[in-house]
Amino acid sequence: MLAKNLERLIEMETDLKTQYQAELNSKSTQITRAIEKQDALKVTISEHKATIAKQLEQIKSYAAASSDTKRIEQLNRELNARSAKLQDEVDTQKKRIRSLQKDLSVERDELKVLKKLDPQKLKKNQDTAKKKLADKTTANELLQKSFNKFKKENEELKKKVKELEEKVASSETEEGKEEDVAAEKSA
Repeated sequence: MLAKNLERLIEMETDLKTQYQAELNSKSTQITRAIEKQDALKVTISEHKATIAKQLEQIKSYAAASSDTKRIEQLNRELNARSAKLQDEVDTQKKRIRSLQKDLSVERDELKVLKKLDPQKLKKNQDTAKKKLADKTTANELLQKSFNKFKKENEELKKKVKELEEKVASSETEEGKEEDVAAEKSA
């Protein structure tokens, strides 16, 4: 029964490992995708920053050359809005990456716990438990045999004691009768 329980534990361990391994793999791919997206976003942000810088230089040159500052201000506001949107998008991606990294660390910790349940150690423990059980079973059988032997001897001795008590009681009654007969004869 202990062996069956250990075998069940081993099966459960392998099932859990396969289940969590798939989750870890999927989480790892999600994280790598998110990191790739973040890198792509960083590249696009740097490109946008470069274009924004170029556009700002153009705006400055237009401002100096042109007297139409309203148009330049409008372009500047649009560019600032674009950069704010991109910055917000980068921040949300960073938050998502952090949460995915936390999930990955939790899954790794769970995997470490599962790896501690080593099947070889469980097998060794099972084998030693079987040996101990076999030793105890043989010792129990020997004790049971000796107990039965002593029980029989005890019953035989009790029978002998009863027989001897009966003999003693019968001999006492015979002696008592002989004394009574002798006393009657002498009287």
